[in-house]
Amino acid sequence: MNDDLRNIVLGVIATGVAAAIGWCTRTYLWRRTLRRKQRFFGLPDHAECLLVVNRKAGGDWSVARRDVFALLELSALIKECGAHMQVVAHDAVQEGFGERTEFCIGGPVSNQRMAAHLRTLLPGVRVNTDDAPGPERGAFTIGNEQYRLVSGAVEHVLLARVAAGEDRRPLFLACGQHSNANHAAARYLARHHTALARKHGSGTFCLLLKVVNSEAYGPDVVELVADVTRAATTPAPTSASGTPQPGDAAG
Repeated sequence: MNDDLRNIVLGVIATGVAAAIGWCTRTYLWRRTLRRKQRFFGLPDHAECLLVVNRKAGGDWSVARRDVFALLELSALIKECGAHMQVVAHDAVQEGFGERTEFCIGGPVSNQRMAAHLRTLLPGVRVNTDDAPGPERGAFTIGNEQYRLVSGAVEHVLLARVAAGEDRRPLFLACGQHSNANHAAARYLARHHTALARKHGSGTFCLLLKVVNSEAYGPDVVELVADVTRAATTPAPTSASGTPQPGDAAG
C-alpha cells in the first residue's frame, strides 16, 4: 500500500470514528435532556397522565378555543416524553392525585376540579367568582395582594406544580382569569420547563404570570409577576368567626 492510499484509508477511518463519536454524543445529550424532562413532568416512557379540561364560560359544555390551544401545547409535551394521555372533563374525574401526572386547566368557575385543588392545595389563593360585573370580578387575592382582570389588557394566571410526595406523580395547574391566560400558561410551561426544573427541582412551586395586551399579542407576551409559592400554600387569614375575610369569594 503506497502512502497516498494509506492516507486516504486513514482519513476515511478517522471520519467514520469522528461521526460515530458525534452521533453517540448527540444521542447521549438528547437522552439526558429527555430524562430530565420526564422527571420534571413525572412522565417516564409509556406513563399515563390526565388532561382535565374545563367548560367554556357561558353555560354550554364546549371547550373554549384558547383552552383547546392550551391542550395542544400540553399534548406535544406529553408526546415528547413518550407518555400517553387521557382527556377528561372536569366534572368526570373522581380520583385523588399522585397516581398519575395531571394537568388541570381553567379557573374555578369553569373547572370544579380546579376549585377543589385550590381549596385543598393552594389555600392562600382566593378567586372572585361573582358573576356580577365590576372591577373585582375574576380578581385573584393571594395573601394580602389582589390582582385584577382587565380583559384584553392585563390577564393573570397561576402556573403551579404540586409535588405529591416521593415516588408520586406531580399535579400541574393553569388557573387563569381568561382562557387566553390558560393558553399562555401552557405555552410558558412548554418553553421554560428546563429553567423551572433547574430552579425548583421536583418540588412544589406556584408562579403568578401576567399576560400583557392579549388583544394584540395573544398569549405570547407574558411576564413573571412573582413566585407566590409561600403565600399560595399558606391558608388565607380568617375573621374572628373563622370564615375567609371579605373581598373575594373562595376559589
